Amino acid sequence: MKKDLYLMRHGQTLFNVRRKIQGWCDSPLTELGKQQALKAKEYLKDISFDHYYSSTSERCCDTIELIIGDHYYKRLKGLKERNFGLFEGESEDLNPNFDDFGYDDLFPHYGGERREDVQKRLKETLTDVMDKEDHQTVLALSHAGACMCFLSTVIDPGEVLKSGGLTNCCILHFTFENDTFKFVGIIRP
Repeated sequence: MKKDLYLMRHGQTLFNVRRKIQGWCDSPLTELGKQQALKAKEYLKDISFDHYYSSTSERCCDTIELIIGDHYYKRLKGLKERNFGLFEGESEDLNPNFDDFGYDDLFPHYGGERREDVQKRLKETLTDVMDKEDHQTVLALSHAGACMCFLSTVIDPGEVLKSGGLTNCCILHFTFENDTFKFVGIIRP
């Protein structure tokens, strides 16, 4: 049976505004981030979700709580952002230029996670969630880097980057059937 997964990025945070690398660090939602969550709530109101999940990060929990109100959701460490090691909390100006070399040439050497490890963590976590018999339509809150790592296990994430990127509170829609995820599209409320 085909199931639906809506994988959503959290709303804008203070670190997003200040151009800081967040990773496993956390910062609160801005007023705009809260408005983005409420706009996403309006978009999602006609979808009958049977389960909700969130990264353990405050920015994700605050976003999902604005969307679902008092409904129960489960926090999963497997949905956390990529760990950027010693670069966490530092300026985004320290991010490597992709024309020179990629994240995996830098962050793992300073205590950060490798892309393959994040991909594996997200794929295992989301497969475990969607394999549950009573999980037909699921909303899961995560982070830009984690979402892009997961997306790269399904399609070339360049498609999303070319169409406007993974903006705050955007939603990646996947179907899940026979232990396989298929990308349906991106929703930017």
